[in-house]
Amino acid sequence: MIHDFRYVRPERLDEVLDLLSDRGEKGCVFSGGTDLFVDIRAGMTTPDYVVDLKGIESLHHLSFDKKEGLSIGACVTVNELIQHEAVKKHYSILAIAGRELASHQIRNRATVVGNVVTASPCGDMASPLLCLDAEAVILSNKGSRNILLSDFVTGVKSTTLRPDELVEKIIVPSRMIDATGGYKKLKRIRGHDLGVVSVALLKRKDTLRFAISSAAPTPVLLPDFPPSASVEEVQAAAQQAISPIDDVRCSREYRAFMVNVFIERLMKGAE
Repeated sequence: MIHDFRYVRPERLDEVLDLLSDRGEKGCVFSGGTDLFVDIRAGMTTPDYVVDLKGIESLHHLSFDKKEGLSIGACVTVNELIQHEAVKKHYSILAIAGRELASHQIRNRATVVGNVVTASPCGDMASPLLCLDAEAVILSNKGSRNILLSDFVTGVKSTTLRPDELVEKIIVPSRMIDATGGYKKLKRIRGHDLGVVSVALLKRKDTLRFAISSAAPTPVLLPDFPPSASVEEVQAAAQQAISPIDDVRCSREYRAFMVNVFIERLMKGAE
């Protein structure tokens, strides 16, 4: 039996913030629900109510401005992101990584913000967004605050988000326009699967930047490297930064090995 809860679908943002202010600890918000309802069915979470954000028009906004950068609203789906012309042209690493997230059907539901807020170590959107210096815009009845995604995720399924707060959008700064990059993801099977380990590379002007997922409790952003850095230098820094585990999907040793393999492949591809 699925856990009983109250379903709420507000049409105004202030309604959501009022509800979270009054009863945030007893409920949760969702836009796609691809993780939430799986967790509810499995008994991993038992909210008294769930708040559907899809009725709030402003949260569906996906926009690009050369001065302001890319703005990704809380209800923007992964497919909407990867099909957006400005994303494909100016932030190609997001389109590359987004296409690796599950199937086309799930990407029609799953949202970019939801994938980050879920804070799963194997989430596909976190590592490229870390490379892009993205930040979350967080709202509550007390006001708003911005926080870098590198500070937002604090552990497995854990973030700095308080019960009375909502991530309104994610902002990718304009200074990252036209940076190139790549994304490599290890899966257990061909096709669509959760990442066993993944590595993102962003190449911008005089900088190489790497982020690694599924190799620590949170996505790991490595220090910046000059283009002259050797593969061995980056691999050594990565091995110092990650803390992979053994689980049903992969061994610790194989995760560490594949991080090195993906770093080498990405650096060769960026030459």
